[in-house]
Amino acid sequence: MGRKSVAVTTLMHWFRNVEEADLKSFPILKKTIIHHYRDILNYFDERSTNAAAESFNAKIKNFRMQLRGVKDRTFFLFRLTKLFA
Repeated sequence: MGRKSVAVTTLMHWFRNVEEADLKSFPILKKTIIHHYRDILNYFDERSTNAAAESFNAKIKNFRMQLRGVKDRTFFLFRLTKLFA
């Protein structure tokens, strides 16, 4: 049995356990997981995540916040390439 099939089985057991616990917020979480389950399970094929992209987006957001917004887009992109490229 491959890692991905084990993950699917484990996820299904988790769904059942949480449904039996009758948590009020679970239906929203379940809907989100079902919507993204292919992306979630892809981790078990490639063992890769989008953590690097999320980290880079956080750095851009922080940089933008330090500048109090972006007025000159060209200069902003220039600065990004100098700082993070």
